[in-house]
Amino acid sequence: MKIGLKQSIYRKLFRYLGVGLIIGFALIGLFLTSAYFAVKLHVTDDKGAIDYNDRYFQELKDKYGKSDKIDSSKVNNREALFLHQVLVLNKYYPENSLYILNAYLKSHNLAEAERMIGAVNLYMQDNKNYNSELLEFEARNLMDGTQRNSGSVFGWMNIAEWADFKIAVAKDKPLIDSVANLTNVEPRLIVAVLVGEQIRLFNSDREAFKRWIGPLKILSVESTFSLGVTGIKVATAQIIERNMKDRESTFYLGTKYEHLLDFKTNTPDIERFKRLTDFKNHFYSYLYAALNIKQLKIQWERAGFPIDDRPEILATLYNIGFEGSIPKANPAVGGSTVMIHEKPYSFGTIAFEYYYSGELYDLFPFKKVKFDWRNV
Repeated sequence: MKIGLKQSIYRKLFRYLGVGLIIGFALIGLFLTSAYFAVKLHVTDDKGAIDYNDRYFQELKDKYGKSDKIDSSKVNNREALFLHQVLVLNKYYPENSLYILNAYLKSHNLAEAERMIGAVNLYMQDNKNYNSELLEFEARNLMDGTQRNSGSVFGWMNIAEWADFKIAVAKDKPLIDSVANLTNVEPRLIVAVLVGEQIRLFNSDREAFKRWIGPLKILSVESTFSLGVTGIKVATAQIIERNMKDRESTFYLGTKYEHLLDFKTNTPDIERFKRLTDFKNHFYSYLYAALNIKQLKIQWERAGFPIDDRPEILATLYNIGFEGSIPKANPAVGGSTVMIHEKPYSFGTIAFEYYYSGELYDLFPFKKVKFDWRNV
């Protein structure tokens, strides 16, 4: 009797346990199924918080769009406005303005730079003085109907021949840099006198332009009265060579430079001509030009009238020759007159306008020291 009772109790216990397990698994299945459908139906999605400046961010996107969709006809105005904004910001947060300007100068991405300004402006909305200065530019410059010109303010840089010259001189950058390293003369100064010599040929009617500069995009090498791409006269070359070794000369550069122009043959006249008129290698044209400039510079410095920061004077003296180099307090800019598309320019003016134009700056930038005299 007792055994039958125990068996009955065990059967009921197992039955309850079985039912409990079934219900448990059913509940787990229901939970998992519910969770699955909740995910599928996005019931569990976190709605998140929408930034209260969301509309401002959208306006930035709509206002500036993508950089590759900028209307080229509007770039100049937009860039001018952007630079004005950077300048205004510099008065209030110079660190941010520096970061923004640096990013733009490196990326050349106007739309992204404008967004950088926009990000700052979000925090400057309550600064009345700041916003007033920003609007001042638009009111005064963009709304006045002022006609803006395309091209350069320096008229001779707008002609087709100038574009050809820039391609040609870029090919000689390694040679110019090499000469600059040897002579410690700033490459941009060397190019300044090169421009003065080559620009005389900037005329589509000139034979030199038709044969070399225009179709081949190479510099013209002179071989008659003046020699090479930098127009060195034979007499001038001989004076430069003598000055290199004459320690009593006011043009003497020092022992470091004495042997830069040494000849390798017993026929210096022939060797000199070949050096300067080499169509394939303009190294000596640039070397003579750089040494010429440097000799003129040291002469004036020794006389107490430094002109190392006067490219227009150095170019003028380069053009008129050593005999016309008389140090004085107020030297005049000039030299021979060059006609460019029927408009006259002086040699010194051409060098000055090129030097400070910003043209070819990526290839030939300003140096902190135009002449290095540490080893003289």
